[in-house]
Amino acid sequence: MTLNTSSVLKLSSYDYVIFVGTLVFSTLIGIYYGCFGTKQATIKEYLLGGKNMKILPIAVSVAVSHISGTLLIGTVADVYRYGGSVWLYVGSFVAMGVLATFVYLPVFYKLQVANMYEYLEKRFDKKIKMFALILYLLCEIFIFPILAYTPSLTFATASGFNPSLCAFFLCVVCVFYTSIGGLKTVVWTDFLQFGIIAVSLITLYIIGLNTTGGFLSVWNTAAEGQRLEIFNFQLDLTARDGFWGYIIGGAPTTTALIIIHQTGLQKFLSLSNYKDGAWSVLHTVISMSLVHTFCVFIGLVAYSKYKDCDPLTSHLISKHDQLFPLFVTEIGGHLPGIPGLFIAAICSAALSSMSSNLNALSGVMYNDVVCEFLKKKPSDKKATNILKLIVLIVGLLCSCLVFVIQGMGEVFSVSLTIWGITQGPILGAFTLGVLFPKANQQGALYGMILGCISVACIAIPAKYYQTKGLLSYPTKPLSTNGCSFFNASNFVSTNKTISSQFQPSVIFKTSFYFYAVIGVTVTVIVGLVVSFFTKSGSSVHKNFLSPVIHSCLKESVENQEYADAETTLELLQKQ
Repeated sequence: MTLNTSSVLKLSSYDYVIFVGTLVFSTLIGIYYGCFGTKQATIKEYLLGGKNMKILPIAVSVAVSHISGTLLIGTVADVYRYGGSVWLYVGSFVAMGVLATFVYLPVFYKLQVANMYEYLEKRFDKKIKMFALILYLLCEIFIFPILAYTPSLTFATASGFNPSLCAFFLCVVCVFYTSIGGLKTVVWTDFLQFGIIAVSLITLYIIGLNTTGGFLSVWNTAAEGQRLEIFNFQLDLTARDGFWGYIIGGAPTTTALIIIHQTGLQKFLSLSNYKDGAWSVLHTVISMSLVHTFCVFIGLVAYSKYKDCDPLTSHLISKHDQLFPLFVTEIGGHLPGIPGLFIAAICSAALSSMSSNLNALSGVMYNDVVCEFLKKKPSDKKATNILKLIVLIVGLLCSCLVFVIQGMGEVFSVSLTIWGITQGPILGAFTLGVLFPKANQQGALYGMILGCISVACIAIPAKYYQTKGLLSYPTKPLSTNGCSFFNASNFVSTNKTISSQFQPSVIFKTSFYFYAVIGVTVTVIVGLVVSFFTKSGSSVHKNFLSPVIHSCLKESVENQEYADAETTLELLQKQ
């Protein structure tokens, strides 16, 4: 096979129209909801859409806000290098749906706490809430530039513009329509952007099949290249790709990112009742599974195209994150509008993630940070202005961190590493709260602290060793035998051979898919042990506990009244 060494994604006027049109329509939706109708004049309207949102738009919004450009590009590159076993991550979506529907969401709908960190304060104490809040803020600060990095780099490569300027412009558009339009803008722009992503993936998949000989040809090539070795049931924590890593490791990761995360929970609680929330979760699982499946198929098509000439080894690209853009160039660069549709999809995925995070972050910072310093409750108009200002300031500050991301390696694994360190312990704290009546504030606090430390002590050195070339995951066989422009003989694999005598400890080889489950497990175990030795006299009302354990509760706990009626009334009525 011969590749065109001058293949670079170039944009025609049609492509610019599609890309700019996506940004313009997203902005117009923000202007509509920000300047017409209710104008997002109250906190309830701005953060919860008035609690009258519909099932399907919320489901699509939750799904697309967790399908970032990083995930789209990273999944395709992962399938190309490591095989189609990443499709098993769909199992983690299903597990998340079950846990959300039966364990976590019933508690939040019962208490009607729009800010999930309120639950930690009422169930435990303020220290637990503040510690979880700090972890959440740190995660969002580091994740935001990762979300902006991938699409800005892709667009910059195609257009010739400076990547930092592209990232800044993308952030400005996102901050603008998010700040003025609130949750309704976020949801309906997400709906639009999901449509663009779906059309793009389906189009690229069809074009890819036509250029690689059809589905059977792609399937047979993937099988010959070991890309269909999906079901690896060996319980190996160091294996990057395996059944248990995707299911056991992926379930808590996905649950922490969608349900026990302000971005997703806030949207589900914008629905009027629990039944609607449960249906919305089901639609979310289906939407995410379909997008993930198409990304896996495109990754297999990409392998079929480059099976004899690996683009990275042949220096056609410098990072595997550039594989998907190169693939689009090769199969559709000559077709007007296809590169623009691809870039619009990548940017749409990033915009949806960033806007959802900003909207949720503004609510959390307002309720748990700003209000702590206000002497009296502000009017609705002043409160919404504060929320918009928070979106503006945080969005612009986070966008400046995009320069840090460039030297951190694979963006997909970097994202999961950050999420694992911060979100695993948070999920552990909520799990302690809803499933274990005997868990107390001391147990939750020490559990979260040790949960963070345990994951950080594994993840941070592992990432350091990866950047130094001392730690890498073996890929499936790759070849450059078909590269007419690359002078190499009988190259078989891009796996690195580490010549240094120093070998990192096996604990640092733990797959990043297990980071979240390690954080959850340590938090829960330590929390239960500490709670056992620091028993408190207070008991927990069943409304703070998941319905799945109500049948196990003692009658005294089940019938207990709230100790503080005024606090309880505030908790149940606060929207």
